[in-house]
Amino acid sequence: MKRLLAGALALGFISACAAGPELTTAAADGKPRAKVASGVLVGEASEGIVSYQGIPFAASPVGDLRWKAPQPVASWTGERAATESGPSCAQNSRLGAEATVSEDCLYLNVFAPKDAKKTPVMVWIHGGSNLNGSGSIYNGAAFAKSGVVMVTINYRMGALGFCAHPELTKAAAKADPLANYGLMDQTAALQWVQKNISAFGGDPNKVTVFGESAGAIDIYALLGLKSSKGLFHQAMLESNITWGASAPLVEAEADGKALVVRAGAAETATLADLKAIPADKLVAAANGARFPIVDGRYMTETSLSAMANKHTMDVPLIVGSNSYEASLARQLQGEAQTAWTNSQAGAPARFIAAKSADGKPSWLYFFSYVATERRTPDSPGAAHAAEISYVFGGQMRSAGAPPAAANSSLAAPPTPTEEDKAMAVLMHSCWVGFARTGEPKCASGPAWPKYTASADQLMEFGAPSGVRTNFRKDALDKAQMAEAGAK
Repeated sequence: MKRLLAGALALGFISACAAGPELTTAAADGKPRAKVASGVLVGEASEGIVSYQGIPFAASPVGDLRWKAPQPVASWTGERAATESGPSCAQNSRLGAEATVSEDCLYLNVFAPKDAKKTPVMVWIHGGSNLNGSGSIYNGAAFAKSGVVMVTINYRMGALGFCAHPELTKAAAKADPLANYGLMDQTAALQWVQKNISAFGGDPNKVTVFGESAGAIDIYALLGLKSSKGLFHQAMLESNITWGASAPLVEAEADGKALVVRAGAAETATLADLKAIPADKLVAAANGARFPIVDGRYMTETSLSAMANKHTMDVPLIVGSNSYEASLARQLQGEAQTAWTNSQAGAPARFIAAKSADGKPSWLYFFSYVATERRTPDSPGAAHAAEISYVFGGQMRSAGAPPAAANSSLAAPPTPTEEDKAMAVLMHSCWVGFARTGEPKCASGPAWPKYTASADQLMEFGAPSGVRTNFRKDALDKAQMAEAGAK
């Protein structure tokens, strides 16, 4: 217990509490203001919603704070403009050439109904292989218009967010959390929400965390962390393309040693040498997806172990996958694509839903809908990340967000037809209904049944949508047995 408490204190947020948050009255300029623990924010109001962008939720993780748990943000005097998003976390050029990226990136954005009071809160954790992405890309306006306080966050990624090295371990105090700096940032953002979201009309006791791809993988990890207790009350995992295995610290340290050498450091590099490596060199050196690391302090077991042994938080849960998740593995051909989608996405989602079903309920989905403009006789299905724009009510990208690279999953969807718009209304309503009630109460269509292994029912969002029983049962059973055999 002492070690767990010390680890929590190392995150720097447990005792960092200033004056309580409050919603302030708009001044003569008509702009909304919110008083959070660190100072007064000035946002923008439009079409019945208010938005606050570029809010710092932790100190800049630069210099001596590189590869350390996030620390409290310094208070400011006077009013701070919150009308532009902060820099995205250091990454490659996938966001587009116009994007601003920096190590100084621990910012979040809030979208809220104008007169929100005790309103459900949703916190979005973006995907991108824990290498790319940004909270500022995603437009929370549709959620705010649907009566939800929406928060999008940044977190450290790549070699700056998920990295271990013997020198970092040696320099840390015995109970200091290691390696998972991106997860620690997500925890810090959720702690910020608990302390401050009432200033925007949000209910800190009704927080739903949701994310896609790496965002879902990270939420999968957060579900198994003791430090997550009380930070969120419901969770949604979109395309959690992993069973949840993670490297132990010793393997991660070996990977970190090789990584910093690729970044230009000597094999004998000291801690000071590591912190002097330019961020862009570290970004370039992280040449593959980054995953949570079992450091034995902050994360004491793999997500797979935590879920299998029911060591996870007992919260209502939605989990699902898309029909063409193999868009991430385009080198595969023919039936291998379906096999990959089943084994790496569909089967893990069903496993998580089944393991979660005996406490608070879980719901399983399968997204197969392909935008009308993209349908062809040989269309492989709904690609990885294709559901996001529908979940966001058809308005995923924020105004002013930098254009995504053409080959990015963040690229704008085609011009929607009425059928596409109807799918956006449906999915968005299901997600909002879950945030409001703890159940995916959708605007139309059949009731979405709770998942149980015996009934084995899911909701397919497709053309048409509907409840499916024993969906791909033989293939998913086979994939799960193969995973169990590999362990």
